[in-house]
Amino acid sequence: MKITEHIKNANGKTLFSLEVVPPQKGIGIEDLYTNIDPLMEFKPPFIDVTTSREEYIYLDKGNGLMERRITRMRPGTLGICAAIQHKYNVDTVPHLLCGGFTKEETEYLLVDCMYLGIDNVMALRGDAMKGHQYFEPTHGGHASAMDLVNQINNLGRGKYLHNEEQVCDELNKFCIGVAGYPEKHMEAPSMNYDLKWLKQKVDAGADYIVTQMFFDNKKYIEFVQKAREMGITVPIIPGIKPIATKKHLKILPQVFKIDLPEELISEVENAKNNEAVKQIGIEWSIAQCKELLDFGVPVLHFYSMGKSDNIKKVAGELF
Repeated sequence: MKITEHIKNANGKTLFSLEVVPPQKGIGIEDLYTNIDPLMEFKPPFIDVTTSREEYIYLDKGNGLMERRITRMRPGTLGICAAIQHKYNVDTVPHLLCGGFTKEETEYLLVDCMYLGIDNVMALRGDAMKGHQYFEPTHGGHASAMDLVNQINNLGRGKYLHNEEQVCDELNKFCIGVAGYPEKHMEAPSMNYDLKWLKQKVDAGADYIVTQMFFDNKKYIEFVQKAREMGITVPIIPGIKPIATKKHLKILPQVFKIDLPEELISEVENAKNNEAVKQIGIEWSIAQCKELLDFGVPVLHFYSMGKSDNIKKVAGELF
């Protein structure tokens, strides 16, 4: 079932969903199940599965020589989606990236999604390669999420890359999610510019938006209001991440280019240890989510990052 259908069928009730990260190569799927299992009591209608782009590794060839190779440390997104659907009978949302994938590879992945009964995909440009300052399009790939959305929509209408004629009807149309940034994308010169770009993605065929994590609800609410004023009418799902360690004060702003409220920073800094920080993060997220429920958000989408104990405590107070 499509995400938009899940939201419509909920009749105004806020849904619970989560995002998981594939394990590194050589690690089985059981740890992933261990983290998902405790959250199934909250009946998530869908689970997102991230995709990692390629990165360089260096192999020691002896005699002081190193060989540089390209690899993916966390492959298997589509396989994990299929496994989760089979085990839990929930819809899954594989993340599709521009970076690291050609248009042909994207087309093959979408065809596999059709065969597996996957109705939803998340279209993302992706980050720059590790060690690179700026995003560079993959040769033969897309330069932006908007272009990726266009390809997904075209394929759903039967317009394949190298076919001159339409070969199927609208039955294969995917429900497409895209990213939104309540504190603007790090590369956008202004919030208004960023919202115009988001509007272009929606106009290209995106069906819903999932936001970057945030810790100040005012920024999300203002983001939604500005998006509506710009004519964006699709559901805007807030992304939630309970803070869990003192290191998050540095890591989250550095990696995701977000601000943390001064009150939260002060509480974390004064915490005796990370166990106390985790409890602070749980309590902050509960209060944050209750306010978002009052605002009428369609879904509370949690970034699990491989851990579920704190999310379970938050969700247990809400659902």
